[in-house]
Amino acid sequence: MSLNLSQIDRVATITKEDFFKNYFKPQKPVVIERFIEDWPAFSKWNLSYMKQVAGEKIVPLYDDRPVDYKDGFNEPHAKMKMSDYIDLIEKEPTKFRIFLWNILKEVPVLQNDFTYPDFGLKLLKGLPMLFFGGKDSYTFMHYDIDLANIFHFHFHGKKEIILFDQQQNDFLYKIPHSLITREDIDFSNPDFDKWPALKKAKGFITNLEHGNVLYIPEGYWHYMKYITPGFSMSLRSIAHKPKNLGKAIYNIFIMRNFDNLMRRIKGQKWIDWKNEQAISNK
Repeated sequence: MSLNLSQIDRVATITKEDFFKNYFKPQKPVVIERFIEDWPAFSKWNLSYMKQVAGEKIVPLYDDRPVDYKDGFNEPHAKMKMSDYIDLIEKEPTKFRIFLWNILKEVPVLQNDFTYPDFGLKLLKGLPMLFFGGKDSYTFMHYDIDLANIFHFHFHGKKEIILFDQQQNDFLYKIPHSLITREDIDFSNPDFDKWPALKKAKGFITNLEHGNVLYIPEGYWHYMKYITPGFSMSLRSIAHKPKNLGKAIYNIFIMRNFDNLMRRIKGQKWIDWKNEQAISNK
């Protein structure tokens, strides 16, 4: 048995009007296969080029270890020179990933290689983020703290994406006061005997290759697994639905601070309690 997943719609390219009508308004994901072929990044951006322009940068690395109460919000597990990291992922599988790496801040020259596309949404131009991973590395199933609309541009290699909307929360073993599901669920090969509620979840799946753009609607859960070494860039637009904008404000200013406070007060007991609640709520 496998997860109940539908293939995400794929189009070669799309007009602003059709995107807005068919995908943004109904909040439905879509892969646009050939939207960025006029970007310099389309032909330039690969691991060798990143090593050339950013090789001396020290980059934050994350892996799939469980959350520890001592970890700060988005605190990296290790650091390494970009050139050494690229050598590593090209040589062998690794769990280390680069997560939310701001290219405007770190390597401003990369801004010359792309333009902000007009999808009819106002994109946050200060937050183009890069994500790198080695073969078989993956992100936990999560949704973004600001419930943004995300445009995920993939470069180099192949990547598997699984999405769920917020209506599936009751089936995903969501951790309370958090943005993640239970971290011991393998969404690429779930154990339904251990996680039976997953049988009821309805989601989406696709693979991304070089030059593909994935639109992830606001608040969607996403799990990403690198089939081969590669990297992606995300651009975002704030949540437009009032309910989601309210959730984003709550997450940023209340939920995150409350969770950090409870970690300081209760330590690992707080993390363990949240993990237990994710199951007992089913």
